[in-house]
Amino acid sequence: MDWGFKNRISQVVQRDGHCLIVPIDHGYFQGPTRKLEKPGDTLKPLLPYCDAVFVTRGVLRQAIDPKGSKPIILRVSGGSSVVGPDLADEGITTSIEDAIRLNVSALGISIFVGTDYEKQSLLNLAKLVDEGERYGIPVMAVTAVGKELEKRDARYLALASRIAAELGARVVKTYWCENFEKVVNGCPVPVIMAGGPQVETEKEVFSFVYDGMQKGAIGINLGRNIWQNEYPIAMIKALRAIVHRDVSPMEAQEIYNSEKSEETRKKYVRKMKQK
Repeated sequence: MDWGFKNRISQVVQRDGHCLIVPIDHGYFQGPTRKLEKPGDTLKPLLPYCDAVFVTRGVLRQAIDPKGSKPIILRVSGGSSVVGPDLADEGITTSIEDAIRLNVSALGISIFVGTDYEKQSLLNLAKLVDEGERYGIPVMAVTAVGKELEKRDARYLALASRIAAELGARVVKTYWCENFEKVVNGCPVPVIMAGGPQVETEKEVFSFVYDGMQKGAIGINLGRNIWQNEYPIAMIKALRAIVHRDVSPMEAQEIYNSEKSEETRKKYVRKMKQK
């Protein structure tokens, strides 16, 4: 592994071997997403607490200040939308030259194992790995499931993650699931958790993140669970404590509650100043 490759990976994965990534790439297939209508405004208060950002080139150029930015994982796959016939029908949307111009730390691409576009998405990954390896840029494969959320089980996610690693992905982003250790143990490259099951409380998020970290994940890539929360700074601080300090879900809840009170106080002060 060349110096540039190692350097880029070390920008994302911290010295403790863990990372907290905030994705704001949802608009590439969803359009304006709740609380992500203005991605730059959503991201700005979260930047001090994340290790990297997963984003498309359009939003990167228009919404993120290049001065003092966090490491960037560039979303380079797309071409389908929620109103189209099949979310799995993706291609590579960004050239390696543009990724180099943007000085990104890694490239991200979705694969859709078990769909009509399985072969297409896997060949997209293989081609991207060839280009990334040529220029020392690691590739993160995302085990996407499209609209078929029932695929989020250990057997399927272990299969998809292993295939991604076999094709050369340096890291795999996949969903948390029951028996998550089967996914991690079957994948020879580091695994980062995406969102888990749909939950109603912060404590449930803390619980599945803690479980995944205990079972071998190196970090998380959570978006809506953070920036759609009523108190996003409190949420990211609590999650960061799990990822980097190995606190329990109960301790994370205490951090969240404490930070939530502080956010509430600051909101009240701002509101009073506006009067």
